[in-house]
This record gives sequence, C-alpha cells and structure tokens, in this order.
Amino acid sequence: MTSHGHHTYHLVDMSPWPLTASVSAMMLTTGLVKWFHQFNMDLLLLSFVAMILTMIQWWRDVTREGTYQGLHTSRVMVGLQWGMILFITSEVLFFFSFFWAFFHSSLSPTVELGSCWPPIGIQAFNPFQIPLLNTAVLLASGATVTWAHHALMESNHSQALQSLALTVTLGVYFTALQAFEYIEAPFTIADSVYGATFYVATGFHGLHVIIGSTFLMICLYRMYMCHFSAKHHLGFEAAAWYWHFVDVVWLFLYISIYWWGG
Repeated sequence: MTSHGHHTYHLVDMSPWPLTASVSAMMLTTGLVKWFHQFNMDLLLLSFVAMILTMIQWWRDVTREGTYQGLHTSRVMVGLQWGMILFITSEVLFFFSFFWAFFHSSLSPTVELGSCWPPIGIQAFNPFQIPLLNTAVLLASGATVTWAHHALMESNHSQALQSLALTVTLGVYFTALQAFEYIEAPFTIADSVYGATFYVATGFHGLHVIIGSTFLMICLYRMYMCHFSAKHHLGFEAAAWYWHFVDVVWLFLYISIYWWGG
C-alpha cells in the first residue's frame, strides 16, 4: 500500500500558494516600476511581505509532505532530482547569455569604446584584491557544504550542523564583500557596455548567492529540527547542487570579467 493506495507518485493537494506567489511576483514587478518612476516603495515593500509569507507557508507544506506524511517516495525523489537538474541547466544557459554579451563586446571593441578593452575612461577592479578574496570565500564554502553533505550521509549530526552553519556564514560574508565592492566601484552600470555587462553578470550572480544562502539557511533550520536522515535529505542535496553551481559560475566570472577582462 502506497501513500495514495494505487501508485508511488505524489498527487499534490490543492494549494493557494502558487496563486499568492504569482500575485506577489506581479506586485514586485509593478512595485519596482513604481519605485523607479515615482520614488514610492510602498507597493514594493508590500510585495516583499506577501512573497516572504508565501515562501514560509509553501515551504512548510512541502516539508510536511516530505518529512511527516511520507509522500516523497523514492520515485518522487527521482523526479524532484531531475527537476533540479533541469532547473540548474536553465540557469547555466541564463548566465551563458551574459558571457556571450561580455565576450562579444570585449573581443572586438568598437570605435565608440576607443577600440580597446576596458573602454577608455573605465578603471577596472584589481582582480587580486576583493575579487580574489571573494573567490577564496566561495571556494571555501563549496568545501564546507560538501563536508556537511558527507557528515549527513554518515549520520554525524553535530558536524553537519557546524559545517552548514559555516557555509551560510561564508555566503553572507561574500554578499557583504560584494556590496562593499559595489559601493566603492569607480564606474556605474551606465558607464558604457563594460559597466552594463559587469553589473548585470555579477549582480545576477550576487542575487543567486543570496537565494542560495536562503536555501541553505532553510536547510540549516531543518537539519537542526532533525528533518534529514542519512538516506532521506533531498532538500539539502538540491541546495548543495545549487551552491556548487553558484561556485562554478563565480570562477568563470572571476577569470573572464575580473582577471582577463580587466
């Protein structure tokens, strides 16, 4: 007998959260436009509140389904794993477009850019200062999240908690360093195609670091609540895959945009 009596698949119950998430996303987009044009953040802040409440309750329901109700069978977990793999693949293609734009402009700079790269008037970052520190921080976080995964598979709860907490700390530290770098930057997103490609590529990566850190924070809480076992920890595994993807993208960003492109 399976969870539904006839098969091992999970038929999701009716839920309001996809609808509230869609409305929150629409409010977020509209709120950003209102902020940009009317300098009013009311709708934007309301959308953040709605989205955070939706995430908390949707994640709560998924946690209940997978941890307490036994709906995430082995066959369901395979489907979820493939879903995460395809999602990360789409993210790879997303960043590929930014690298394409960067190399299109940098390998053959036009006359308007001074026929050189970086363009005339742009003072690029020193790749051996904050960017190199950020690289070390992310590589270290990749090692600690792998440590957490192996500790979890060996049922070493204390080590898994410590290493995952260290990973989250490194992720937050990376975000703080990038924010400091942006504040001290000698150019803006409006400074030629260099500024546009730099801020769009590194900015979206920074957004992914924030999302990944949030993902890992939820996993840290769930690990503290003993939701994961050595055999059943797909939520953490998906977060670890996502974090490794963020690591690899940063390596390409550092080598191409900071080191070679600067």
